[in-house]
Amino acid sequence: MRPARAEAAATELTVPLACVTLVHMQQIRIRDLHMKTGEWVRRAARGEGVVITERGRPVASLIPFSENDLGCPFRDRRLLPEFEALPAVSGDATADVSADRDRG
Repeated sequence: MRPARAEAAATELTVPLACVTLVHMQQIRIRDLHMKTGEWVRRAARGEGVVITERGRPVASLIPFSENDLGCPFRDRRLLPEFEALPAVSGDATADVSADRDRG
């Protein structure tokens, strides 16, 4: 009887689980979103996550927006190591680009 329990336990561990976040979010149909978009957006802005479903299948979610989500890609950019070895170009690079193009 011991091996059967071990097999059952192993089976239970391999069963895929639903995303915990989706379980705690209210689910609405696309039609509900269409009919009361403003209400659902305001609820999401207050921190209530909303999952939008189509024919019972989750297809999208509304979550609160955070200023941190925007980020600043230009401020945070860093030179890749592959480009550090390239010669520095001062001023207008048009002449350098043309010369490089002419070389083929």
